[in-house]
Amino acid sequence: MTGKKLTFLMFTCLCVAIFAEGQSSAPPGVKEVQRNISMLPRVAVINLGGDPDWMAIGEDAVWISNEKHKSVFRIDPRTNRIVARVRFADPPCSGLALGFGSLWVPICGKRPSLARVDVKTNRMAATLPAGPGDDEGGITAGGGSVWIVDGESELLRIDPERNAIAQKIALPPGSHNPLFAERIVWVTGNRSNQLTPVDAATGAVLPAIPVGPKPRFLAVGAGSIWTLNQGDGSITRVNAKTKTAEATIPAGIPGNGGEIAFGANSVWATVFRVPLTRVDPKSNQIVRQWLGAGGDSVRFGFDSIWLTDLKAGQLWRIALRDATGP
Repeated sequence: MTGKKLTFLMFTCLCVAIFAEGQSSAPPGVKEVQRNISMLPRVAVINLGGDPDWMAIGEDAVWISNEKHKSVFRIDPRTNRIVARVRFADPPCSGLALGFGSLWVPICGKRPSLARVDVKTNRMAATLPAGPGDDEGGITAGGGSVWIVDGESELLRIDPERNAIAQKIALPPGSHNPLFAERIVWVTGNRSNQLTPVDAATGAVLPAIPVGPKPRFLAVGAGSIWTLNQGDGSITRVNAKTKTAEATIPAGIPGNGGEIAFGANSVWATVFRVPLTRVDPKSNQIVRQWLGAGGDSVRFGFDSIWLTDLKAGQLWRIALRDATGP
């Protein structure tokens, strides 16, 4: 390599590095509606340690997984205290689902599996050979079945009466995250940039719906399915009846991780650096974003937003009135 070529290459690399640094330091999200997360009061801060992540909200409990601790914790929302801990041989991952008197916990490891926990006794009831295909996948329950996508991009229908796989449904490669709603299992395709509806009664795969780039997590509310698109940080709204995309909302929260939920007539999304984003489904507009440390998993229940600070090992409880106030 000649000296001129080397000098040119070094100059080019320097320019690329400066550009990349400028891009990474650019403020995320929608500037006009932003506040610092420190301005948002917490009703409670529950210290769990490790990396608290996936959540499920039950009638009398908040369940949260912790991969580093290889456990799922049960929180009593009346006291905001840990009341039970379920331990596993391998780390829980890829979501939590409640249904059929049980908490369903996907387990990652050399042999991915699905754990069933009795919510009355907080004890393991069964272990099924139906593990997740991705550690950012998901699980859902409804229509008389539990649903999870395996490593072959097959949607598995789990019969809770027999604790057995009742059906395998082939999906496009890169499909991982299912959600049951309106008698349909909706599955995001992180590679295909589509949302695939599956008839929960028959297992028939219906025509896919184009959404934003790299859709991952999804939620249901206001007659719609909402996808958080990791490619550009947008949120796509799909009409659950017509199965058509009605809007893609530029939220400015791209990247891996994150989650989305619906509650109190609002859509709530979270990613690192932008722990909480609120969308008004009436206007399809971002009405508030909070910047700062925290975030990665969000759920709504008991008149509260439940938000993890994964890196700090904490679960925050935020009163609805504070999250929706002026």
